[in-house]
Amino acid sequence: MVKVGVHVSIASSLDFAVDRANDAGCDVFQMFSRNPRGWSYLPLSDEVVELYRQKIRTTGILPVDHMPYLPNLASPKVEVYEKSVATLTSELDRCGALGIPYLVTHLGHHLGDGMAGGRERVIRAIDSALAASNSGAMLLLENTAGEKNSVGSSFEHIQGILDGLSDTKRIGVCFDTCHAFAAGYELRTEAGIAETLGQFDEQIGLKNIRIIHLNDTKGDKGSGLDRHEHIGLGFIGEDGFRHILHNKVFSSLPLVCETPVDERRDDRGNIRAVRDLAG
Repeated sequence: MVKVGVHVSIASSLDFAVDRANDAGCDVFQMFSRNPRGWSYLPLSDEVVELYRQKIRTTGILPVDHMPYLPNLASPKVEVYEKSVATLTSELDRCGALGIPYLVTHLGHHLGDGMAGGRERVIRAIDSALAASNSGAMLLLENTAGEKNSVGSSFEHIQGILDGLSDTKRIGVCFDTCHAFAAGYELRTEAGIAETLGQFDEQIGLKNIRIIHLNDTKGDKGSGLDRHEHIGLGFIGEDGFRHILHNKVFSSLPLVCETPVDERRDDRGNIRAVRDLAG
C-alpha cells in the first residue's frame, strides 16, 4: 500500500491538523505551522506542543511542515531576503519543537536580476538558517514549475544549489509532479518517467527525494503553469498517475496531495483515487 495524504488546515489549533488528517484517512499529512500569508506569528505554547506530539504518537501519521507563502529566499530586496531567512530559521525551530521531520521550502524568484544571483542568495539563506537552528528537521528543496524568474525549476538548478551548500546532511528534495511536468519533464508514460528519474538521479541522486507532492496539473507539459488539479483529472491524467504510482521510486515514498477541494472531489476523494490507481 502507498502512503498517501493531503495538506490540512491548522485552524483553531495546531493539534487539530492531526485530527483532520486522521479523519481524512491520511498516512502522511502536510501543514503550515503558522499563518502562511503573514510575516508575524505566535510562539508555540508548551500545551500545544504536547498535544500535537501526543496525537502524532497516537495516530502514527507522518507530519510534514511547509514554509509560508511570503518568504523568497532568492529575493534581491534586502528587507524581504532578511525576513525570509529569519522565517526559514524559525520554521526549522518550530519543526524541532513539534517533532516534525521535514520542512518543505520553495526556492524563490530572483525577480529579474539573474539566475546566478538568485541561486547564490538561496545558498546563503539556507546556510545561514541551518547554522542558526539546532533543529533535527531536514529541509526539503521543492522543484518549481518553470514560472518566470523562478529558481529550482530544473534539476540542474537544484544541483547547483546543493553543490554550493556548506553542509547537505540536513538537506533533501521534495519532488512535485505538477511542477516537474509544467517545467517540461515527461511523467505520462513509463518511458518518460524513467527518463525523468534518470535525469534526476544523474543530477541530484534519487536517494535525496524524501517526499512526493502528488498533484495533477491544469497546464500542459512545459507550460510553466503552477496550477494543481485533482489526481487523474488534469494533463497528466489517470494513465499517467497509474504509471507514476506503479513506479517503485514514487510508490515507496510518502505522497502528499495538494489538490483542490470543490464540487468534483474532496481530500478523501483524492486519497481514494491515489489508492485505486496504485492498485
